[in-house]
Amino acid sequence: MRLRTIPTLLLSATLTAGALAATAAPATAAPASFEDQLRALPGVSVTGVTDKEGFPLYSLSITQPVDHTRPGAGTFQQRFTLWHKSTAKPVVVYTGGYGLSSSTREPTTLLDANQLSVEHRFFEASVPAGGTPWNKMTVQQEAADEHGIVQAVRPLYEKTSKWLATGGSKGGMTATYHYRFYPKDYDGVVAYVAPNDANNDDDSGYEDFFKRVGAQECRDALAAVQREMLARRDTLLPKFEKTAKDEGYTFTNTLGTTDRAYEFAVLDQVWNFWQSGSVDNCPTVPDAKKVSDDDLYKWSLDHGLSIYEDSTLGANSSGPYYRQAAAQLGWADLKFKNLKGVRHYPDIYQPNSVLPSDMRTTYDGTVIKGVDKWVRTTSQRMLFVYGQNDPWSAEQFTPSKRDSYKYIVPKSNHGARISALPANERDAATATIKRWAGVR
Repeated sequence: MRLRTIPTLLLSATLTAGALAATAAPATAAPASFEDQLRALPGVSVTGVTDKEGFPLYSLSITQPVDHTRPGAGTFQQRFTLWHKSTAKPVVVYTGGYGLSSSTREPTTLLDANQLSVEHRFFEASVPAGGTPWNKMTVQQEAADEHGIVQAVRPLYEKTSKWLATGGSKGGMTATYHYRFYPKDYDGVVAYVAPNDANNDDDSGYEDFFKRVGAQECRDALAAVQREMLARRDTLLPKFEKTAKDEGYTFTNTLGTTDRAYEFAVLDQVWNFWQSGSVDNCPTVPDAKKVSDDDLYKWSLDHGLSIYEDSTLGANSSGPYYRQAAAQLGWADLKFKNLKGVRHYPDIYQPNSVLPSDMRTTYDGTVIKGVDKWVRTTSQRMLFVYGQNDPWSAEQFTPSKRDSYKYIVPKSNHGARISALPANERDAATATIKRWAGVR
């Protein structure tokens, strides 16, 4: 049996140096490295590490319950990454709202922060084995996923380190939803171009947007092109069918036919023009009455004719978003008055149209209305950034008066950023974010 202690009185004056060394206390173990601490987190796996600008970017996964209200009813692996600079720096949690993206976000740059990026549940690789229970892809379940990740990783950073959430578009919505259900997780939220369809029955905000965006001349030209695309369906549909054949697109599992897919693409055309373009593109809009079929179709392909097809819908790519829109997030059900008499499918412009039958569902806006009320009345330290010419920015969150703010970037689209604000607003927004993060 090993002797743990030796009373001093028993030490002989003749005890040799070698004997003393043998009885000395063992050396203190070196502190575990940050990576070792990551690997020791319960339920977390380090799947890879690369260098990003001189700092490690860890690829990770965490075991999550499929249903947080019934933890024993199955699990799945949710992917996330951690770009680690220092345990003393702030942590920016980026929720893209779709698949995993680790691109550096504006608040991360402003704060010289660490960045933790999360893949939304049931997108890409973050899915359960054996099939996806789409009824468990809810705002509340994803908020609980992200809460679990934050709680797991937070102990690795200093207690004084501030945590902020950010995201753009659906990612901005996701960050807001997380904050609603777990407000203690963050010291602030910076949400970019985050739509807020709190009342799915009222789309007047979107209708008003398309009545005022840009100049009247541009709006009229776009409306005429959109109408002409359907009025010339007999000659333009074969071109669309050739594009689909050349690209390997199919519509069997979602929209059903090329005719339905063509109409859906045309309905989305003006929206996409403003989402990704600008007033600088207005001079390129052709004269709908004079342009040839070939030129009209080519211009449309280059300016908003986005094709919705099987391989990027359903359980793939952006498909799960449409399930969320149909179930909870809502959608813009535009009237398209300029298209009267040339549409074949008057009820097609809604998310269930681009979903396979097993993913279609009914809408329940209860949670979204609750989040909207909470943001307006109770939330603290929220900063929203919207684009003046972005259709997704037509229905916005209204921040409370509790250290919360909203900025509109002039002439900007769905890519609105703080850096593009007028100097005084840019500086004010930047100062707010730094104050929340404890950064000078």
